[in-house]
Amino acid sequence: MENEKKGVPRPNKGVLQSPELYQYILESSVYPNEPEPLKEIRAVTASHPRALMGTAPDAGQMMSMLLRLIEAKKTIEIGVFTGYSLLRTALTIPDDGKIIAVDIDLNAYEIGLPIIRKAGVEHKINFVQSEALPVLDKLLETSENEGSFDFAYVDADKINNLNYHERLLKLLKVGGIVVYDNTLWRGTVAMPEEHVAEDRKTNRHSMIEFNKFLASDSRIQICLAPLGDGMTICRRLI
Repeated sequence: MENEKKGVPRPNKGVLQSPELYQYILESSVYPNEPEPLKEIRAVTASHPRALMGTAPDAGQMMSMLLRLIEAKKTIEIGVFTGYSLLRTALTIPDDGKIIAVDIDLNAYEIGLPIIRKAGVEHKINFVQSEALPVLDKLLETSENEGSFDFAYVDADKINNLNYHERLLKLLKVGGIVVYDNTLWRGTVAMPEEHVAEDRKTNRHSMIEFNKFLASDSRIQICLAPLGDGMTICRRLI
């Protein structure tokens, strides 16, 4: 669409080194099938000083496909920001589906909330303003929650990914999927450390260690996809 080529600025989150190729992917495959409410959330997020925290549109497209493939109905999201990925999920799951959405930043969530309401899917969302670990631990106090979730999406503090992983595997049913965002950390995971900016080094190290752990975790099947800033898809096997 013409308004995708002009107007709203689009920070390039992709790890593809060719901006032209990434733009081709967006314009040929992603934007033509992106629901209007998601375009609206991208537009209101574009001027936010932390706009790059939003889920990349191509990654969101993959999420929708995964949700439909497993017929997800009960999901959890750790890290919401303005709600692009949350709205993706809410638009995809059935009308009686439920999402527990956890983030410490209520102000960011409220940027996208009017669009979520207008889309008619707010009833599917239980937003919890909190750090995620206490929420996950509280869920695990109720035995009925174990093995009851179909899908989880994590786009939060990278240093806690392993802590989230251990808890989410207990909450997910066998065959359920958890997706981790930013697992290539702007490509720095493959760079010599001396070439990495200081403000990226801590999370780079955390992500390298986390990727190694996932690759050796016999409880899951994984696929690290070069979508957005890297998206690792994990399917619970046992």
